[in-house]
Amino acid sequence: MSELSTYKCPCCGGVIEFDTASQKPKCPYCDTEFELDDLKHYDEDLKKDADDDIKWEDESKDEWTEGEAEGLRVYICETCAGEIIADDTTAASKCPFCDNPIIMKGQLAGDLKPDLVIPFKLDKKAAKAAYERHITGKPLLPKVFKDQNHIDEIKGIYVPFWLYDVNAEASIRYRATKVRSYTTPSHNCVETRHFSVTRGGSVGFEHVPVDGSTKMADDLMESIEPFDFSEAVDFRTAYLSGYLADRYDVSVEDSRARANERIKKSAEDAFRSTVNGYATVIPEQSSVKCADGKSRYVLYPVWLLNTTWNGEKFTFAMNGQTGKFVGNLPVDKSAYWRYLFGGTAVIGAITFALLNLINLIGG
Repeated sequence: MSELSTYKCPCCGGVIEFDTASQKPKCPYCDTEFELDDLKHYDEDLKKDADDDIKWEDESKDEWTEGEAEGLRVYICETCAGEIIADDTTAASKCPFCDNPIIMKGQLAGDLKPDLVIPFKLDKKAAKAAYERHITGKPLLPKVFKDQNHIDEIKGIYVPFWLYDVNAEASIRYRATKVRSYTTPSHNCVETRHFSVTRGGSVGFEHVPVDGSTKMADDLMESIEPFDFSEAVDFRTAYLSGYLADRYDVSVEDSRARANERIKKSAEDAFRSTVNGYATVIPEQSSVKCADGKSRYVLYPVWLLNTTWNGEKFTFAMNGQTGKFVGNLPVDKSAYWRYLFGGTAVIGAITFALLNLINLIGG
């Protein structure tokens, strides 16, 4: 009895006890009975469970040299503290993050130099056209937003990303069920069988991106992914000409937690896709161990558009390489309720007509 009390039911998680009536291990919570040999195999699997182990090696160690940084300046926004890198021909204008004026701070020094950059492929006209398409055909968008709205600022900015490459060894256990319904002369029956499913293996990840700027919302940046890394080239300051570059303020060390989350979830999703034929599949335990983890510092091209309506600021982003455009829009509450109740009215009218038809047939 004391030995069995260490086992947890794989069906509901309750502690299994020995049932004297059936002379078998049994869960007192869901009444599932087990064979002792099956529990021993299950216990052996549990002992193999391990914590995640993800280690990284930094490859970005080069700092700006005096010659490279000579033609660059750092601009700082006194409102949101955003720091932007640009060449010395760029006129200080507005912050691409909060739309307030920015001023020149001084010479760039002490930061890591980007390893790679994906140059802009789409210009400002393409960004404006994408915005116009984005606000077209939206039935719940306030009409005055489109009529009165104007773009306050369109800025091409290189956003700092840390890219992570790693080989992952994953071991994942799922709790799964199969459900069968059948009838007897006196009952409608539902049979639910429970399974412990394990998956494991190796999977390699390349160029897992993590936004290195706190000013850029992670969900906004992840929404314009993916970038085509095959077009990345060695960084040269010439690529900054005519554009801004956000100065990273999240270190490679601090970005690893987000990288680990993305790698772990991607590994779990990859193995989850191989678990088929079950009614339900719930992850019960996962362990991801990574080796040969490396990171690099890369600049990705992004167009930022700021617009103001009714005193509220809206920010949109476009992938400067692929043209993928994202951004939230205001909702016309009156149109929303008309749309909602209009749909409800249609459903109600159809239901009323069907009921009348049934009554006529019945009569």
